[in-house]
Amino acid sequence: MASSSSSSPQLSLLLLRPLRCRPVPLSKHRKPFLSPRTGRVAAGAEQRLLLPPVTGRWRKSWRRDGGFSCFSYNTNNKPPPPSDKLVTLSGHKQSSDECLILRRWDVPWEWQTIVLTMVGCGVSFVLTGLVEQSVLSYVGFKAVEATIDEKAEILFLGQLSVTVVVLGVIFGITNTFRPFPDDVFRYDIREPFKLQNGWLLWAGVGLFGAIISIAIAGAAMTYLNGETPERETDSLVLLLPLIGSSTTSTAFLVGITGVLAPLLEETVFRGFLMVSLTKWFPTPVCVLVSAAVFALAHLTPGQFPQLFILGVALGFSYAQTHNLLTPITVHAFWNSGVILLLTFLQLQGYDIKELLGAS
Repeated sequence: MASSSSSSPQLSLLLLRPLRCRPVPLSKHRKPFLSPRTGRVAAGAEQRLLLPPVTGRWRKSWRRDGGFSCFSYNTNNKPPPPSDKLVTLSGHKQSSDECLILRRWDVPWEWQTIVLTMVGCGVSFVLTGLVEQSVLSYVGFKAVEATIDEKAEILFLGQLSVTVVVLGVIFGITNTFRPFPDDVFRYDIREPFKLQNGWLLWAGVGLFGAIISIAIAGAAMTYLNGETPERETDSLVLLLPLIGSSTTSTAFLVGITGVLAPLLEETVFRGFLMVSLTKWFPTPVCVLVSAAVFALAHLTPGQFPQLFILGVALGFSYAQTHNLLTPITVHAFWNSGVILLLTFLQLQGYDIKELLGAS
């Protein structure tokens, strides 16, 4: 010990000092710890504990969230051997070599928060619609007398108000759990084409997979039933008078279907519900459950198979990147693509009502 003390007095003092781990405020220390295996900070790394072999002495390592972790320290001044096991705060053991799409999230809340948030989203959605109807009646708005552009504007403002209120409920309830792990409610525009988890690259993969899967499912249902499956077009029928009528109405429709609706629905069903369920269930199970809830929430039974398959594609693309921009992009292209395609067909002289099979 004498030779070690002369060569590295600070190290000797550290080894002789008794272990006293206590939390420190966030503002005093922000250093995340590095993985001994990769030397890099992974998503949510400050919320994960690496488990090296219990040998040698111990040292302290402060986490960014104000907690602490204790690690074995090699008395021979060598780094500890790498460990392939990660234990998240929710108690899940994960391998550093595990497939990205199977990774779970470090969910900081319990089931009570999930139930409260989902009920709050549903109630706020209904109440916002009722308040909107009351306001329109109070100001004397009459849909029969309104122009096409005015109707499109009203629809846009209604969707905007619902999006703001419901997202406010989600972030308001979960605000007590801040700071969130790095991959919870993550909207990151960096590295869009990274092969491993680029959000734009995997959005393209998810969109292509959704189109192919829905086409195959439709063909299979037609083959088994002997006839084309019933299509539910109520939502599109409501928008038919607005499609292709003017540039203003088309812009409002794209804003609704390509921006506001994807942002709201993906944050609720993927960013919150699916992520929360991974605390208890494997990621593929959570993808299927969130896809079913997503399809049921649209209240169009005839469209359930297509919406469910779309929800599965959205869920797995999100699981690959842990970035909400991935499912939002897929959802946006899916919705706005339909609107733009129908607008193009309308301008070319096609009867889009007949194409949709609407009476």
